[in-house]
Amino acid sequence: VQLQASGGGLVQAGGSLRLSCATSGRTVSSYVMGWFRQAPGKEREFVAAISRSGGNTNFADSVKGRFTISIDNAKNTVYLQMNSLKPEDTAVYYCAAGPRRNEYNYWGQGTLVTVSS
Repeated sequence: VQLQASGGGLVQAGGSLRLSCATSGRTVSSYVMGWFRQAPGKEREFVAAISRSGGNTNFADSVKGRFTISIDNAKNTVYLQMNSLKPEDTAVYYCAAGPRRNEYNYWGQGTLVTVSS
């Protein structure tokens, strides 16, 4: 499966962005889908995940209440809606797919999110 992330950009603190991750090769419902991010000089960290059915979601504590994750099966796309953005959310965001949580075999190319203060 191929993953194509998009939607990053520059936004002021308090603003919103929606990231998209389009899948090809297999349907998005075939995988657990996740979003990760890597800030400059830091290790990659988990942000959010959603089950195949879309019925279960998980979030890092740092984004709970501000980010949501969803699936559009008709478009084979996973979304990460990011609200109330903070400068510390600045990072390259990656989408990933795998058979289960904590086992992601496929990664997108990343999209840069920059939050200015």
